[in-house]
Amino acid sequence: MPRVSLTVNGQTVAGEVEGRTLLVQFLREHLQLTGTHVGCDTSQCGCCTVHLNGIGVKSCTVLALACEGAQVTTIEGIAEADKLHPMQEAFREHHGLQCGYCTPGMIMSALDMVRRKGFDLDEKTIRHQLEGNICRCTGYHNIVLAVQAGVKAMKARG
Repeated sequence: MPRVSLTVNGQTVAGEVEGRTLLVQFLREHLQLTGTHVGCDTSQCGCCTVHLNGIGVKSCTVLALACEGAQVTTIEGIAEADKLHPMQEAFREHHGLQCGYCTPGMIMSALDMVRRKGFDLDEKTIRHQLEGNICRCTGYHNIVLAVQAGVKAMKARG
């Protein structure tokens, strides 16, 4: 069986995987990093969003073997020690969690949005950029508020 080696949340990891193993499966089943959720297996929902070499990707569309030597950051890797990342804190404070299933993907997508678009994000831009992330609970009002607050906190932090 092929072997893959990569860095996940700052730690070098390796494992034997079948050629068809998806990154999301490797993270959840091999590494027990279950914060990355599987919502659809068709890249429609965004629950499985992680950062691959600093870029947000839906990990249900990436083969684990294609990540040889890559840097992967999951929702578990963005907090600093025992302190939540400002975007995580904003989701908690502004009730952007709802059932919580889509939350890891929303947060990782929001962070990628900041990377791509900067800190000046209006509501229309946030809503447009989150179109690839589905929340099945309710509207996106609190999610958008949470992203706005997270961006503001990140900007203030520098």
